[in-house]
Amino acid sequence: MSKSVLIVDDEPGIRDTLRAVLEDEGFEVATAATGEACLKTAAAGNFACILLDIWLGKGIDGLETMSRLKADGNDSAVVMITGHGNIETAVRSTKLGAFDFIEKPLSLERIVLTVKNAIRQRDLERTNQLLQKDLADEYLMVGESIAMRALRKQISIVAPSDGRVLISGESGTGKELVARAIHSQSKRRSAPFVEINSAAIPEELVESELFGHAKGAFSGATSPKKGKFEIADGATLFLDEIGDMSPRVQAKVLRVLEEQRFEPVGSNTPVKVDVRVISATNKALDDLIENGNFRHDLFYRLNVIPFQVPPLRERLEDVPLLIDHFNRRFSSDNGKKPKVFSNEAVERLCDHTWPGNVRELKNTIERVIIMNPKTKVGADDLPEFGFAGEKPASSFRFPSFKAATDAYQREFILHKLAEHDGNVTKAAEEMGVDRSHLYRRMRNLGIQGK
Repeated sequence: MSKSVLIVDDEPGIRDTLRAVLEDEGFEVATAATGEACLKTAAAGNFACILLDIWLGKGIDGLETMSRLKADGNDSAVVMITGHGNIETAVRSTKLGAFDFIEKPLSLERIVLTVKNAIRQRDLERTNQLLQKDLADEYLMVGESIAMRALRKQISIVAPSDGRVLISGESGTGKELVARAIHSQSKRRSAPFVEINSAAIPEELVESELFGHAKGAFSGATSPKKGKFEIADGATLFLDEIGDMSPRVQAKVLRVLEEQRFEPVGSNTPVKVDVRVISATNKALDDLIENGNFRHDLFYRLNVIPFQVPPLRERLEDVPLLIDHFNRRFSSDNGKKPKVFSNEAVERLCDHTWPGNVRELKNTIERVIIMNPKTKVGADDLPEFGFAGEKPASSFRFPSFKAATDAYQREFILHKLAEHDGNVTKAAEEMGVDRSHLYRRMRNLGIQGK
């Protein structure tokens, strides 16, 4: 905690008394007799707290001084002092951002306590700002490709509403980033962003995690517990990997979406909630529905506003921006100066098709920052992985059979659409598939049709 205080008062006796008391408490103290001197001293130093008299003998008064401090970007905690206090000046001080308002004659004990509290509050606010900045950097959506610009535009349109959003995309594309961006631009942004990954929780515990449980509901339930839906009341709930939900959980989620109420496990008492649900999946829900593994009525409830996050291989022009972003972030996290990636290194990274998407690129850059002692990173300093510049449909480096199949189908469909000038009906006829089926596959693969 910084312990520097600036005392601003036109009465020398008050300045000397406050200085002596605060120095006895271990504070570093400076003084000023006018508002102009306060501004000059504050600009030259970094004070945790400023004790500022409202009625100064000459020059600008305390309220004008404080207004100019804030205009200059000074974030010191300001405590206003006056011998002629009234409600109007107290309100004005508070609106300008004063931490507290103290009337003369001064209680020295109160002064010391108020200064300590003001500094503590100011330090908490600074820490919170740093944490918010770190969080913003971690969840920043980086990219200036057409696809990313369109995605950000879609987010800005949808975010202010309460419409449910279903985000589709391959693993590692940044579906959670999209969900957080929607929340941060919504009217619920001051409320928590609550998330749950259905694939990461054992099936027998998912219900309890989502809906909570009563004491004694099952073995080990020694106390009642709130579920994610209740925690997210008035906020945003992010359901990740919804394709992995069991049929039983799907039915309960559907009921919550329809009624905005539910019963915790082992309880008959309904809990009413107001929750905005954003969900995400890396699976083709249409295929799961056809196979009977996902409820079509739940799909329609979740898929009010569909989002498709493009894979990195379809926006390789964003790779240099992502390299720079992760380079600065991980260098800062590890207390190092950012490295310089040579043009050859950047080109080599841009040639890779990134089957693991942005997550794979992120891990690659982090590995380079931590493991490579060089300041300048050349192409030969990069980790060994496929850099053949291969096209997705011809590569053997996909993480799964499904990923390779999707890549081939996408290239094949795009080729057929190009042959027929984007006419989906004619393309479907030549491919020997039903038009509705082709539309579903195009939607799942992120292909826009006429």
